[in-house]
Amino acid sequence: MLRLPAVAGRFYPSDPSELTAQVQEYAKTDPGGKKLPAKACLVPHAGYLYSGHVAGAVFSRIALPQKIVILGVRHFPRGEPIAILSNGAWRTPLGDAPIDASLAKALSAECPLLREDQLAHSAEHSLEVQIPFLQVLAPGFAFVPIALGTVRFEDLVSVGQALARVLAATPDVLLLTTSDLNHYENDETTRGKDHKAIEKLLALDARGLYDTCRNEDISMCGLGPAVAMLTALRALDTTHAELVRYATSADVSGDTSTVVGYAGLIFT
Repeated sequence: MLRLPAVAGRFYPSDPSELTAQVQEYAKTDPGGKKLPAKACLVPHAGYLYSGHVAGAVFSRIALPQKIVILGVRHFPRGEPIAILSNGAWRTPLGDAPIDASLAKALSAECPLLREDQLAHSAEHSLEVQIPFLQVLAPGFAFVPIALGTVRFEDLVSVGQALARVLAATPDVLLLTTSDLNHYENDETTRGKDHKAIEKLLALDARGLYDTCRNEDISMCGLGPAVAMLTALRALDTTHAELVRYATSADVSGDTSTVVGYAGLIFT
């Protein structure tokens, strides 16, 4: 199965040279900085113009391995609510990124809720926009795409526990999770709400994040992936989380009346 790009030319450049240069600019490495061996990271998935600098700040700080699970959102109500693809490749303007079939098989064996489904992935941008970063920064990598369209807490915990079992057996895998934060309120309100969500992310508190987003009406689109990630990290005895960068779309657009929040975090 070859999954063709759905948002090239809109969320990121369709010209390979321009795309490569943009990724390199966003993910500039500090000459004196040491790359961290992260267990997981959380990055945004808006258009590169708005959130690429936040994602790039995370990717520039971590040692990217050759095996990556990308845990993203299913924004559209099509396909399975917990969808995996286990074979083939994803195409971007930079070429084809292969799916790690053996890693996908291990995940499916540990998590019966996962369903093989092309439809859920066909137009989903949250996972796609991560691929060019990885193609430039971790050439030769292979990955497993998982899209979560459910926010049922018990299911998210089951996915997270299964991820933990697979990651414990294969520690050279990065869990790359993607979410934007609060959507379409003014900048002051969004920053306040996002601070509450980030507080729970830094505390590795899956239940707290879930309840806070529900109770405070925080429209974090990747709540499901984040809850699954935090569940996995807790099971793996992870203790350290770091906020690398935070921004809102107003930082680029100048429009503070209706914004989206973006955070980049590293978990080691």
